[in-house]
Amino acid sequence: MVPAIYKVSYVVIGEEHPGAILNTDKEPRLNDVIRIGDRQFRVVEVQELIPPHGDFHFLHASVKAP
Repeated sequence: MVPAIYKVSYVVIGEEHPGAILNTDKEPRLNDVIRIGDRQFRVVEVQELIPPHGDFHFLHASVKAP
């Protein structure tokens, strides 16, 4: 079985950070702490962008500095 791949668009709320689009094997959840570059952020919202295609899941996550 092939593990799921999550393609996540991260948008940083409240500052002029460019965010990122990252692949991960773990679905982001509310209050998770993620690293974008050399910074850490807390996940405050997760939305599915489109239904999964095979093992690929496409998500949007809003994040804030902890």
